[in-house]
Amino acid sequence: VTACSKAAGPEDAGVRVFLNRYFSTWSAKDMDGYGGCFHPQARITFVGKGGGSQSDGLTDFLHGQKLSHAQSPVPMAEVPTDMKITADGRVAQAAVRWKLTKGTEVVTGTDYFTLIQTESGWRIMSLVFYND
Repeated sequence: VTACSKAAGPEDAGVRVFLNRYFSTWSAKDMDGYGGCFHPQARITFVGKGGGSQSDGLTDFLHGQKLSHAQSPVPMAEVPTDMKITADGRVAQAAVRWKLTKGTEVVTGTDYFTLIQTESGWRIMSLVFYND
């Protein structure tokens, strides 16, 4: 069996379930559930079109996400459209394409996750993301 045709292992399946929960809690405005997806020491970095970046710790990032939902005149929903996952049981990396719908506006982008396995399951240590 070549690496390209190898079926997803149990770690990949667990990461996929975790990432789907990450997107569904955000879309449901469940900020407690969404925040629970992150390790307390997580760093989140947004990369702009020009290559500049802004990095936040978890508290500031979650505050900004809560404000985004509160200030949006229309409900927002974000869904994964493609996931590429590498996992070994202790650490996982995932590149996830997503689609954000805000009323009639649609934005796409990519999230790059580094996850670690904790006693309570997978948690995000690092998230680097951008909009197309």
